[in-house]
Amino acid sequence: MYEWHGFGGGIMWIFWILIIAALVWFVVSAARRTNTPPYREKSAREILEERYARGEIDRDEFELKKKDLSN
Repeated sequence: MYEWHGFGGGIMWIFWILIIAALVWFVVSAARRTNTPPYREKSAREILEERYARGEIDRDEFELKKKDLSN
């Protein structure tokens, strides 16, 4: 009877290690899915603001294009 107890105890350790590993995998994969925002195209206004911030266009051109976009 003692021979089987040692073997059964080893199987129980493997069982619990697999359960814990599956739970960790599930939590990590769920966290990765929720942290990635869906891809969205930038609006023309956002692109214009980025160009102005980078210095590609001056204030006058920015204001003119912003006015065109609002119409």
